[in-house]
Amino acid sequence: MAAELTAGLIGLGMMGRHHARVLRSLDGVRLAAVADPGGDPHRVAGGLEVGTDVQHLIDAGVDYAVVAVPTQYHEEVGVALAEAGIHAMLEKPLAPTTGSAARLAAAFADRGLVGAVGHIERFNPALRSLRARLEQGELGELYQVSTRRQGPFPARIADVGVVKDLATHDIDLTAWVAQASYTSISAQVALKSGREHEDLVAFSGLLDGEIVANHLVNWLSPFKERTTIVTGELGSFVADTLTADLRFYANGTHETTWESLAGFRGVSEGDIVQFAIQKREPLLVEHEALRDAVLGIEGGIGVVTMQEGLATVRVAEAVLESAASGQTVTL
Repeated sequence: MAAELTAGLIGLGMMGRHHARVLRSLDGVRLAAVADPGGDPHRVAGGLEVGTDVQHLIDAGVDYAVVAVPTQYHEEVGVALAEAGIHAMLEKPLAPTTGSAARLAAAFADRGLVGAVGHIERFNPALRSLRARLEQGELGELYQVSTRRQGPFPARIADVGVVKDLATHDIDLTAWVAQASYTSISAQVALKSGREHEDLVAFSGLLDGEIVANHLVNWLSPFKERTTIVTGELGSFVADTLTADLRFYANGTHETTWESLAGFRGVSEGDIVQFAIQKREPLLVEHEALRDAVLGIEGGIGVVTMQEGLATVRVAEAVLESAASGQTVTL
């Protein structure tokens, strides 16, 4: 790649260390500045000076920045970068509130800058293959998207609950996979671990085109699960984003005449296919998309835009509103 971009990174915690690793391996990019008021706990700075705030990245004159600070600081850091004319990707969720997310999106859009959100599931090989197959009509009409995202509590999360941390993955990927927006939400949450934020949520929703969505998300399970099931008129796709595996369960065309099976088979049973997928690291693919967007290269994968990130925050707030009120929230 002919042009070299300089990148900055603010936030050197659990996610920041992975961003640093990928930025250092990315063709056409040089990691030029890092910052974190808490120092460099994972020793990812290498020979770079560790700044204490976003001004360190601005003073370094980087072309773009990756923001991996706690969500409550996103607006402050992001707006400072936008005002300095620096493209940026902020880790998800875009912001803690819809208002904050809207101000961030406007700050980058008004200046013609690339503003992206780190919804990494969009770059998972299984979901990218699934989305491409849906575009080709392999499922016919979409009926339902169902996700399960469960696992133990991550000690790194302190400023938001499971809805705005984990569930935003599923909100974003569902709207993207279905190419439809949420129109209503009904939710229940629970607080079981003694923290001020919810650690379990179950919610259902309706998307444009009467597509039904349902999501189970928690930090309370002693196992890790990341499953997306998309059901339509021709069968179901099942994506496991932990292993990046994708299977298709086809509706069959053969009648079941064996009486003891026919009673509980439901729709006719068809072939099951597991697809061979090229499995590149999602974070690397995400960074390649960001680099290409900054360079103005068209026709690639594309980033998750801040407008899309804003829509996800809006749905997440509807989830919390529905849980608090006991009512269905219309979007």
